[in-house]
Amino acid sequence: MDSEPKDVIVLGAIKQGIKKFEKIQKMTQIEPEELNSILEQLEDRGFIQAKEKKGWFGVKTEITITEKGVNEVDQRVHELQTKWNQMAMMYKTGDKEKLKQEMENNKGIIPSLMFFGIMDMMMFSMMFSMMGMAMSDYVAPENIPDTGDGSMEGGDTDGGGFDFDIGF
Repeated sequence: MDSEPKDVIVLGAIKQGIKKFEKIQKMTQIEPEELNSILEQLEDRGFIQAKEKKGWFGVKTEITITEKGVNEVDQRVHELQTKWNQMAMMYKTGDKEKLKQEMENNKGIIPSLMFFGIMDMMMFSMMFSMMGMAMSDYVAPENIPDTGDGSMEGGDTDGGGFDFDIGF
């Protein structure tokens, strides 16, 4: 499982209803060449199907997940949940060395834990604090979710205030 987390992430995105290559690429942040290779592998394994549909602007390719693919994602997510639960238990018992070893052994699944929303980000950051390490040792800075550092960048704001919808 550790060697193919990107496969799981791509399959998960398709399971969530993302059907177009560009949207899968944007959601997963995987380079187009690598994504194409992953999609070919998933199709060869029978996890997805590519269907061509004719539209107003020409032929479009839609990617859908098969029943076999759904079962694979569900099984992998269950395995990820189990791994996260083990790490959370080690954190709660305060066993720094075991936790550090477990995180080192499972470094490759951290992006999948984040993508599927399995990990509790607050606990994850506290794990690093307990071990005296930086989260960036395990997760690329661009993959660390924004936890609200107070910046206004990218926010949908109209300058502050309150917005009440009272139904009139």
